[in-house]
This record gives sequence, structure tokens and C-alpha cells, in this order.
Amino acid sequence: MSNDNPTEESVNLDSYEPTQGPKHGFFERLYTGTGGFPIVSRRKFFYTLSAVLLLISLLSIGVRGFTLGIDFEGGSRIQIPAAEGVTTQEVEDVYSQALGHGPVSVQKVGSGDAATIQVRSETLDLEQIDQLQTALYDEFQPKDSSGQVSRNAISIAEISETWGGQITQKALIALAVFVLLTMVYIAIRFERDMSIAAIVSLFFNLFVTAGIYSLVGFEVTPAAVIGLLTILGYVLYDNVVVFDKVEENTRGVLHLNKRTYAEQANLAANQTLMRSISTTVIGILPIIGMLVIAVWLLGVGTLKDLALVQLVGMIVGAYSSIFLAVPVLVSIKERWGPVAAHTKKVLDKRAGVGAGARVPVGASAARGARPTGSGAPRPGSRPSGKRQQRRH
Repeated sequence: MSNDNPTEESVNLDSYEPTQGPKHGFFERLYTGTGGFPIVSRRKFFYTLSAVLLLISLLSIGVRGFTLGIDFEGGSRIQIPAAEGVTTQEVEDVYSQALGHGPVSVQKVGSGDAATIQVRSETLDLEQIDQLQTALYDEFQPKDSSGQVSRNAISIAEISETWGGQITQKALIALAVFVLLTMVYIAIRFERDMSIAAIVSLFFNLFVTAGIYSLVGFEVTPAAVIGLLTILGYVLYDNVVVFDKVEENTRGVLHLNKRTYAEQANLAANQTLMRSISTTVIGILPIIGMLVIAVWLLGVGTLKDLALVQLVGMIVGAYSSIFLAVPVLVSIKERWGPVAAHTKKVLDKRAGVGAGARVPVGASAARGARPTGSGAPRPGSRPSGKRQQRRH
């Protein structure tokens, strides 16, 4: 038997879509921030997407691990000018013939006169260094900065495993201290539920960025760790901006019955969406310039590591601050406390008004109840009010 009382029907908060005004185009809604994008109401989709990204990242970290740079693992770094026609494969072949085993990696950095070929290998002893340097010199006849053919144009640097272990320990300590201080600031800056949502966004960004580094095989260097600390600060800044707008929109919402906390938070997310896209694009442009100019033209490998982690982290951070932090905040608010009761009250009232307009007049009259709606008179009914009363 169906329930005819609309106020007793259960309200699905996730499937509810607020009544919108006139339909506008995609870019117009994006620019004006009119609340036209159902970010909060589609939170299950964003939770699923975030969970998939996080799971892939954690599996990659656990299974593949990280490609640690020479500064963390130790070893030898050989650098030779990349003369015209010299390829990485040729350098790798000379290395293998001279020492009897292959290098860890060989890559070309820079372009033009600044181009070099960098070879990373296990730690070499003095005899191996001399053999390799002689073989590379005989094969390629490298020139130094003055344009003279010189054996000294081939540079070899040694980094001990002990020093690499110390660098690793210091990097992990720096990361832990930074995250701890950030969590303390978040706890002070925001109220409890916002603090939880911001911390969730922070750790999501940390693990997903690290997971992408692991999955793609980017080399982890001290510069990459510094870049990771930088983008965590960017994520914190983005969360502050978004949550400030949420606080502004939801101030006093519990004393009104027109909109729910979720609708106001969704409006805040829409209003800051264009700003987040703009700041992310503006932040990415100089990073791309750093990759093109500093790495491709000048051959500064350290800047490449710094730019890559910032590029990945800023994109992930822009996603997490809007599409994860805000839905998490709303989910926490609607599960406990006064916001949950207020949301149910508003949606029950709204469901009752909407359902009343659809109830047939005969069915309402049979139950002896007036139709619930906007208060409009029933078709065929006599007018009521002061004029009607004066006739009697």
C-alpha cells in the first residue's frame, strides 16, 4: 500500500538537485559561478574517482616503489658534452664495453652547445673511472668550454651511500615536520569539520602526487622533495580560499528554511571554481616555461625535478580542494549535529510542497485535507475574504 502523506517520504540527499534558474551555457556558468555544477550532489562520483586515484597511487608506491635519484641511493654520475651526432645509445654501448655491465640510466639534457649526456651508474672505483673516462675520450673526443679537445671535459662525481642515506632521512624528517605544522595550522584556522576535510585533502594530494611519481617513474631527487613541500603549501592556500567562501555562504543558514547547508556549500564551490582554474593555469604557465627554457634549452636537471612535482601537485591540489574537500565537509556536517536536522527539515518541507501540488483535488477532499502547495484556490471554489464575508 503506498503512502499518500508526502511529508513521511524519505528524502535522498545525494539524488536531490536544487531548483535552478534559467539555463546558461557551460562557460557562462563557469565564469559567473552561479552554482550550476552539481559538485556536492554528485559527491559519490567524486568519492569513487578519488578512491580509485588513491588506490592506484598506493599500489604503485607499494609495488613499484620510487626511482630514487643518485643523491638518495649513492653512486657515480658521469657527464660528457653531447657533440653533434652523439646519441645516448652510443654512450651506453661504450660504457658497457669498457666496464662489462650497463649503466643505471643514460639521458640527454639540454640542447645546442649546452647539451650534455648524463650517465648514472653504481659506485665506481678509481680503476673503473679511469677505464671509462679513457674509453669515452677515445670514442667521442669531447671539447671543454674553450673548444679544445680535452679529457677533463668528461666529469665524474661520486656520491656515497652513507651520504645518500642521510639525505633521505633529512628529507623524510622535513616532510613530516611540514605536514605536522600544516595540520596544527589547519586545526587552529578552521572549525573542527573543516579541519578534518582540509587534512583529508592534504593527505590525498600528498599520496596521489607521490603515486604519480612512482607510476610514471620520475626520479625522486632533493629538488623533488622541496617541490612537494611547496605544492602542499599551495593546497593549503586553496583550501583556505574555498572554505572562507563556504563560511561566508553558510553563515546563518540554520535560521532559514530556503536553502540547505549543502546547497550553499555547492554555491561556494562553484563561485571559487573559476578562480581555482585561473590560479592553477597561471601557476602552471611559469612551470612549463621552466621546463622548456631551463631544462630543454639550458639543461638544468635540478629545475626539471622541481618543476615536474609542482606541475603534478598543482593539478591534483586544484581537484582536491574543490571536488573532495567541500563534499567531505558537507558529508560530515549532514551526518552529525544541527546541520543534519536542518537539512532534513528543509528537504521535508520542500518535498511536502512539491508533492502537494501533484495530489489530485478529489483525493485530498476525500481525506478532509487541504492540498499542500502555494495556497492557490481550487478550481470552481468561491472567493473568500472580507468581500465574501460582507455579503453575509
